[in-house]
Amino acid sequence: MKDYASLYKSELLDNVVPFWMKYSKDAINGGYYTSLDTKGKVFDRDKFMWLQAREVWMFSKLYNEVSQKVEWRGMAKHGLDFILKNGRDSEGNFYFSLDEKGNPLVQAYNIFSDCFAAMALSEYSRIESQEIYAKTSLQVFEAILRRQINPKGKFNKKYPGTRDMKDFSLPMILCNLTLELEHLLDKSRVDILARETVNKILNDFYDPEFGLMRENVPLHGGFADTYEGRLTNPGHALEAMWFVMDVAERFDDKSLIDQVVNIGLKTLEWGWDQEYGGIYYFLDIQKLPSEKLEWNQKLWWVHLEALVFLAKAYQHTRGEECLQWFEKVHQYAWKHFRDEENGEWFGYLDRYGDVLIPAKGGKWKGCFHVPRALLLIWKTFERLQGEEIENKFVADQ
Repeated sequence: MKDYASLYKSELLDNVVPFWMKYSKDAINGGYYTSLDTKGKVFDRDKFMWLQAREVWMFSKLYNEVSQKVEWRGMAKHGLDFILKNGRDSEGNFYFSLDEKGNPLVQAYNIFSDCFAAMALSEYSRIESQEIYAKTSLQVFEAILRRQINPKGKFNKKYPGTRDMKDFSLPMILCNLTLELEHLLDKSRVDILARETVNKILNDFYDPEFGLMRENVPLHGGFADTYEGRLTNPGHALEAMWFVMDVAERFDDKSLIDQVVNIGLKTLEWGWDQEYGGIYYFLDIQKLPSEKLEWNQKLWWVHLEALVFLAKAYQHTRGEECLQWFEKVHQYAWKHFRDEENGEWFGYLDRYGDVLIPAKGGKWKGCFHVPRALLLIWKTFERLQGEEIENKFVADQ
């Protein structure tokens, strides 16, 4: 096996993190720029709250789990101050976007701004023990739980009572968010919430007929034979499976690990483009035409989440199929997404693997999926190496 731990560590610390440190900080107005071109030049100055929060979380995580570098702590605090000063409406919900100076642009219609704000505050509270960070994180988290039945609230455009659906995104993110806030919550509360979200993911959204996760299901169960009811997103499914794997590890539930590993491998078989390589963005579960015009694009986060899933799956199972898939996705991702010349990774490829949008960040891509995946994969293979050394030592005794 290749020394993936060293490779992913180097990519994180020598390439990706320096890119965001150098180009994203708005030293005048606070917060971060995320709309960065190929070389890191800012091409749009609007600030999207979930990307602001994700970057706070990322630099806090680096400080807490890699090295207590003053510049990483300062970078995290710089963004968090901007978020707390400008980010919320009068009801405490986080806006979707602000202008450069922190004035609201788009209303708080998207609950994921709140989810990542809670994550950012929680992770930063491990650096500074001031009550405001932990307290605010918990307040936001409780508000998310109250809103989960109708996440968009008054901004929901759907007509009630005709085709009431629930989508996969929120249970999926809550599965991870609950563990992110574990140090702030009672153990019993974490146990209950973690099991609830796993049950929703596997009982409500998993389709045993196809062996795949569906993105949208009727509110009271069943199958909706519509565009949204047939929609699958391989990247979401793979990300969710490693979230569930983390919960399974917490409960030492080996059967649950085996279950989600099998779902993830089935998802890869389903989502892999057999002709040109890479993982499709969206697919119809019945192989009908998709409403998503970008369905056959290849996106950075999809492949990185696949790699995280596969690294963790291999760690837990030592399954040869997991390692083979890891090497296959690794080769594709590093060949097509990584920008060796200018740093960081491209986000959007066409079906054929050519760069579609040369920017390194924007409205949807920021300092999150690339560095988070690199960190997790580095640490996973590092643990694997440690376990192999330990096993060899025991065998030699």
